[in-house]
Amino acid sequence: MEKKKKTRLGRVLSDKMDKTVVVQVETRRRHPVYKKIVKYKVNFKAHDENNTCGIGDLVRIVETRPLSKDKRWRVAEVLTKAEVVEVKPEEIE
Repeated sequence: MEKKKKTRLGRVLSDKMDKTVVVQVETRRRHPVYKKIVKYKVNFKAHDENNTCGIGDLVRIVETRPLSKDKRWRVAEVLTKAEVVEVKPEEIE
């Protein structure tokens, strides 16, 4: 019987590394004492084989074997691409 792998949804924070992206996963849980909803944010380094992800993309990451010192996740799919706004030099002045 094969073990089901963990999956997470998150936003890409950084794509500056080669074949690696930093993905921020945000979860919301009720605080055990104060009963208020609290946001928890965790950053994961994920393997992006073809360098397809950009900053702001919504991605699904899947747990995998250790690929390096920090990488334990792999980008399964890009759900939505971030909208890039192009600004011409004339518009800045």
